[in-house]
Amino acid sequence: MEDQFPLLQRAKLVNVFEAGGYLVLIVGQGDRAKFLSYGGKLSKLIKEELNKQHILILEEGVNDRKFIEDLFSNQQILTINIIWLPDGSTETRVVLRGKGKELSKKRIKALSDAAKKIRNMNLRVEYVRPRPNF
Repeated sequence: MEDQFPLLQRAKLVNVFEAGGYLVLIVGQGDRAKFLSYGGKLSKLIKEELNKQHILILEEGVNDRKFIEDLFSNQQILTINIIWLPDGSTETRVVLRGKGKELSKKRIKALSDAAKKIRNMNLRVEYVRPRPNF
């Protein structure tokens, strides 16, 4: 693959595993763009070779906000909040703009499961529809 995609020669693949129905590739910090380049040909090739439907490419060593932005990269994030629960645990609330490309409940569950496995992060994902302008 490195011959076909020369940028990969300088990229670091840290870990690969399945979480929430996704094949998750953890890459070195700053290497996500290398794996997403070539117009999506690389991820398509990986999907075909490994017979997977969904792939997540995430960077190691990034803060929680960047991790969530990468997790929901095709969605517009309005806000991210940490909610402290009475038992002392936390939940991360992610509010997405809810017009157009909303994710299915199954996909949100899969992404939440991936966040739990990767970062031990409990996600609560909500959509907010924009108000009409009068």
